[in-house]
This record gives sequence, C-alpha cells and structure tokens, in this order.
Amino acid sequence: MVSKIELSKRQEKIIEIVKENGPITGEHIADKLNLTRATLRPDLAILTMAGFLDARPRVGYFYTGKSSTQLLSESIKKIKVNDFKSIPVVVNENVTVYDAIVTMFLEDVGTLFVVDNDNLLVGALSRKDCLRASIGKQDLNTVPVHIIMTRMPNITMCKGDDLLIHVAEKLIEKQIDAIPIVRERDNGYEVVGRITKSNITKAFVSLFNED
Repeated sequence: MVSKIELSKRQEKIIEIVKENGPITGEHIADKLNLTRATLRPDLAILTMAGFLDARPRVGYFYTGKSSTQLLSESIKKIKVNDFKSIPVVVNENVTVYDAIVTMFLEDVGTLFVVDNDNLLVGALSRKDCLRASIGKQDLNTVPVHIIMTRMPNITMCKGDDLLIHVAEKLIEKQIDAIPIVRERDNGYEVVGRITKSNITKAFVSLFNED
C-alpha cells in the first residue's frame, strides 16, 4: 500500500521545512507553521507512512530524499503475483476447437490454458489461434485444441511469489494477453491461477486509490 501521491499544501510545506532543517522535531515544525503539534500529527503520520519523511526517537524528522515517483516505483516492485491473480479457465487438450471458442466467450477470457488428463499444463489457446483455425477449412467441431494450441515448453509461466512487475514485462515482451500461474509437481505444472493485462491495470490503479 502507498499513500496518495497528491499532497496538501501544508504537507508540501512540512517537507520543505524538514528538507532545510532536518533532523527537526515535530514541535519545531509546528512552531515554524504557527500550529500546534496535535494539529500536525496526522500530516506527519501520512508523510512518514508514505516514505517522504522518516523519524527517529529523540532525534526528530528527516527527509528521505525520495520523490513521489520513486516511492511509487518502490511500491510497485513489492507487489506479488498472488496479490492480484485471477481464477484460471482451463480446458482438456481433447475438447474441440468449437467448444473451446464457446468457453472463451462464456467465460469472457482471451486465453484458455490447456491441460492433460492429469490436469497438468500442456498448452495455451489464444483468440488468435482460434481465429486462424476458423479461417481455415477445418471442421471446428472435430478438430481438438491440441492441434492448434501453443505447446509446452513454449508457454510463458509464472509462480505466485513472483513480482507482478516482472510478469508485466513478460506480457509486453511476448505480446500475449495472459500468463498462467503454476505450481510445480513431480511430473509437470499445475495451473493455479492467471495474470492478465486487466490484473496489471487493477494493481497499478490500486496504488493511487489506497491510503
């Protein structure tokens, strides 16, 4: 979580005072603003929790030297995949392309993850894969998805404790819509979640909306 980036004029003034005079006690900051220590307490708490200021007992407040952009960057780098994951939508490798397309529309997803009979990840099926199959002369009611899917080991994966920013970079680099979150098993990988561009957007928006 991170404090809102927009600071009040009084909070900006407090930062300037601490920059010029730090370390400085709360009482001295209050004196310079002609306010009481109690009046400033909420502002000092916000600035400290947000990372603009730091405080040490019997020493006072001092400026951390970090801009709001730096603080936001640090917050982004702490977010884990598990914090914003979604439920995965999976299909068996033997279902038809037609049934996969129906599932894709009903679940409102752009990517399906394909598993074998042991529920282990064997491939991924995107809208583009389905579109290419639809344009061809194949009978979508008889062609299984494993014929047109992207197969392992060419699937980009991640784990729940990976940093979300690294997964976002993979989405951009590979130009894909979703990445499966997997749990390693003795004989393969089990799909336990998914990360999409929408998850990434929600994570970044949340940084500005949380106190």
